[in-house]
Amino acid sequence: MAAIATVPNYTPSIWVRLCHAIPRLDLNLKTRDSVFTPDSWEYQQTLLVLSSFSAIALVLSLLVVLSFLIHYCCCRRGEGGRDAEEEEEDDDASGGHGYSGRKGRGICCVTWVSVAAVTLCCVAIGIGFYGNSEANDGMYQLTSSLLTANYTLASIDLLISDTVVGLQQSVSGPLTSMEEVFGGHKPALVPTRSCRRLSERVVSLLSNLTLGRGLIPIADGFYRANGSESIVGALTPAPPSVAPTLSPSANSIPSPFSPGWAANTLMVNEDYRWLSYVLLLLLDLVVCFFILLGLAKQARWLLILMTVLAWLALFLSWGSLGLETATVVALSDFCFDPNTFVLNSTHFNSRTSTEILDYYLTCSRKMSSPFQQILTQSQRALSSIHSHLSSLERDALPRFPKAEKSLREVQQILNATEGNFHQLVALLNCRGLNKDYVDSLKGLCYDGMEGLLYLSLYSFLSALAFTAILCSLPGAWRSFHSDSEEYEDSDSESEDPFTSHQARRQTATGSQRGALPPFYSYQGAGWTPPFSSAPPLP
Repeated sequence: MAAIATVPNYTPSIWVRLCHAIPRLDLNLKTRDSVFTPDSWEYQQTLLVLSSFSAIALVLSLLVVLSFLIHYCCCRRGEGGRDAEEEEEDDDASGGHGYSGRKGRGICCVTWVSVAAVTLCCVAIGIGFYGNSEANDGMYQLTSSLLTANYTLASIDLLISDTVVGLQQSVSGPLTSMEEVFGGHKPALVPTRSCRRLSERVVSLLSNLTLGRGLIPIADGFYRANGSESIVGALTPAPPSVAPTLSPSANSIPSPFSPGWAANTLMVNEDYRWLSYVLLLLLDLVVCFFILLGLAKQARWLLILMTVLAWLALFLSWGSLGLETATVVALSDFCFDPNTFVLNSTHFNSRTSTEILDYYLTCSRKMSSPFQQILTQSQRALSSIHSHLSSLERDALPRFPKAEKSLREVQQILNATEGNFHQLVALLNCRGLNKDYVDSLKGLCYDGMEGLLYLSLYSFLSALAFTAILCSLPGAWRSFHSDSEEYEDSDSESEDPFTSHQARRQTATGSQRGALPPFYSYQGAGWTPPFSSAPPLP
């Protein structure tokens, strides 16, 4: 049967369509289609090519940073003498404060570039936190829908097992006792044997009911005493809110596919993914905060440490962008036509017919249930058993009062079987499982896709921000080095508490006029030593 390209109540978003329309090239630069086939090496090559663009961007970032390092380390050395002369002239012109106008403008430019890059990084971190939350919400909705589907399938298995075990008990117990009581009385023995054959018929029909695991083997030890052994997974039939989670027994995907196993595996992987992004975002936030602190305090050692961490953050940003690009493109291919992948995947259709899968994936009103014939025959058989038991109660029970106990037991088993059967018919309807399927698609392809796109934007912006930071920090180091020397000189000069700036200025003025000692003062006609009444020198 041809795959259905659309799912009722689900439409691929505009982001899914745009990402799905991205051209695909393999390692030989040959064009490939966009059909989601994760097991194909050709399809994996297209994802590798898309991820390689992030590696190319990383190389370009390294070249840009390297060019700025060469500019600061090599090209500025030749200008050292000329800059020193200009700084002395600017110092004299500015009153000896130690800062030239040209140098001050350079320091201001470097500082503002660093601040702008850190601001861009902070914006990227905010986008990353939002995208991480959106992706987590999408995965939570996906796993919740899978757990609900697993609960439905497990409930179906439990109802089938209880019905089959009950009918087998009625055949081996009360019906056998009734045959022994009726003996050679043919009018009562014929309906009793008819009930036995019909019960065995219902057991056979329900045993051939395939859904998630194929044929249900009815054998000693397969079903537990309480009938809770599920044929679709390791989860106990319980509501999703209280369903226990079990660790996967093997690393490989079980064959056929189990929603319970998939939900548990996705929850574990999502926890690690969410925690990894939180740590990466916190790393970027710490680096940005301490860079601002280092610029404010002019702490060169702090900026050196943050530069090392900025290199690490730069590699992590471009690496995460490559991984997110491949994930977004692969997810868009799946979300564009999910039914095709599910119908063609061996993990889903193993021992399960394509007709059954198509019935639950599309849930079209024009399609009849593939279990309609089995359910109809089982319903007719149960009705016939009920009619035979009514005739035995009316005709044979007055003549054989010893068969009353066995007859009541068979009626109780039949009533419980009919109740289970009505619940089974309701659960086998496609609306419940199809709703879980659509909800899982919406969680994965709407919220999950949006979250991954925001994370990709975060990685790109943070990579640009850290590239700009690494280009601007060497200029800050250079300015902090000369500033620290000036501050050291000023600190050494200010160690004498009796020396003031005014005294130093007078000393400088006196040295310019006559290079006289500071204890001479100028008094009109000439210089005279202090505390002296001698006439001024000629």
